This record gives sequence, structure tokens and C-alpha cells, in this order.
Amino acid sequence: MREFGYQRVFDVSSAVAQLEADPDARLLGGGTNLVDLMKAGVERPARLVDVSRLPLGQIEATEDGGLRIGATVTNSDLAAHPEVRRRYPALAQAVLAGASGQLRNVATVGGNLLQRTRCGYFSDVTQPCNKRVPGSGCPAVAGEHRNHAILGASEHCVAVHPSDMGVALAAFDAVVSYETADGPGGELPLAEFYTPVGETPHLETALPSGALITGVTLPPAPVAARSRYRKVRERASYAFAIGSVAAALDVRDGVVRDVRLAFGAVASRPWRAREAERSLTGAPADAATFAAAADAELAAAEPLPQNEYKVTLIHNLVVAVLTELSEEASR
Repeated sequence: MREFGYQRVFDVSSAVAQLEADPDARLLGGGTNLVDLMKAGVERPARLVDVSRLPLGQIEATEDGGLRIGATVTNSDLAAHPEVRRRYPALAQAVLAGASGQLRNVATVGGNLLQRTRCGYFSDVTQPCNKRVPGSGCPAVAGEHRNHAILGASEHCVAVHPSDMGVALAAFDAVVSYETADGPGGELPLAEFYTPVGETPHLETALPSGALITGVTLPPAPVAARSRYRKVRERASYAFAIGSVAAALDVRDGVVRDVRLAFGAVASRPWRAREAERSLTGAPADAATFAAAADAELAAAEPLPQNEYKVTLIHNLVVAVLTELSEEASR
């Protein structure tokens, strides 16, 4: 591990100033991803700027009925918050599905959004990887790709984003706030926060250089009160998803009035299922409709030989979760 400096900061402006002064600095919140990458030699920062004591640890209601979540809120506190559980239950479920209790106690909301892929080629510095060394290649395309992307990938990268929390945030139109040396006020809808893979998989977000995430805002969404997150993994303990679905459904008189749908572990970013949502809105709330909507979204899938199973997996997850939500609405 490269020798590095360490500095703890207590206000946002100091954190941003440290980033501006040292391009090789990295932000340290809970460290649950960064420290692992440093041990593997993937990340080699010259300085760690500890932002865990910044005054960004609150969850507050917004005037319009949404929620604002500070960047240093821990995953455990987020999942346990009564308003999160009441207004956005799928978000609480997604957070609880990720990692272990010990990790959730220290992992932060801002760090969760910025975590890197768990692709084995990315974390092995003896292997080429376009995310780690642009232009070096993507051995996963012809190598081990069982858990890799089926949507939105490219020949340059087929890795998936590992966040559970991000999938629920994507379904509920979350907006990421950030601050730079130019001041506060920067915002990015989560739909624009993660950049497409294309030819530049090393550029993972649209955050400006030197930006610090300060929080995430969830707009009011009555449909989110009836929502669910379902995750499939290869073992029941704390493992990363091989497929997941965050869904919210409003059914009236047997017809879908509103729906939110996002997939996890299928793309380089949380995948908002817009085509499926369009197919569902105004349609009968039945298994045939749910299956057709899943097919409409998955028509764009381009699986590799080892991960074709994910198409069927996501299809079945969509039908199962929407059916459960629909049946609950009719009780």
C-alpha cells in the first residue's frame, strides 16, 4: 500500500478545499470500499480526507413532502429511519439487503453511491481493465462474466454497479446534491449521475472534478409508500446481487395508475426500467401485463454466454414483485 497522508475535516468548505489542492486526495467516509481497494493496490491516494465528521448526518422532510438525506448518514440509520420506512419502504429494504450489519453501521450514503464495481478483473491489478487503466482492454468479455451486465454495456466494459441502495433511489427519482470550490448548489438527477459506459468506462459519474456529495433528495412520491425491493444472490448471507428489482405500484379498479421500476446488477449503473413503466401505465394489473412489460424492457438486453440466465431472472422477479404489490393493493 502506498504511504498516504490523512486529514480529518469538520466542514464542507474545508473538504472541498483539500480536494482542490490535491488531485490525488480521496474522500474517506466509512471506508468500506475505498480501504479494500487500497489494500488491493487499485486505489493509491496520496491523501485521505476524512469527511465522516461533516455536519451531513441528518434525514429531514422537505417542504413539498419529500426527504433529504445527508451524505454522511450511515446505511443503518437510513434503513431504520421511520419516515424512510413509511414513505419509501423499498429503500429501507434495499439498504438492509446490502452488506452486513457491521458494514452498514459505518458505510455512508455518499460512499454507497460512489462505490466501485466488484468485477474480479478490476480488483486484480495483474489483469488489464479499462476502468482501471483506460485502453488496456476488458478481459471479462471473453473471460469470466457470469455476474456481469446484460443492459447498457459495451465492448469496453461489462461490469455492473454493486449498489442495492442506488437501485431504490433510481426508482424514486432521487437527486444528488454536491458542492465544489465554486460553492454549493450543484445537483444531478440520479438518472444523469452515472454516465453510460461507451468508450470511457473509467468515467463513472458526471460529478465535476473536486466535487463533494452533500446529500440526496427524494421528491414526494405517494406511489413509493407501496413499494418493495427484491434481491437475488448466490448465497443468503451478505453477498452482492446477481439480479434485483425495486418496484412501486399504484393500482385502482384493477388498472395500473402509477408504477416505478428499477433493476440492479444488470448494468454499469442502477437501471431505471422506463420502457416497462410506459408499458404498465394504464394497463390491467395482471400477470400477463407484468410479463409483457418485463419483456419490453429486456428486449434491449445483450447477454454474454455465461449470463443469459439474468434475462429470465429479472423477468421472473418483475412479475413476482408486481404481482405481490398488486395483490396487496386489492386487499
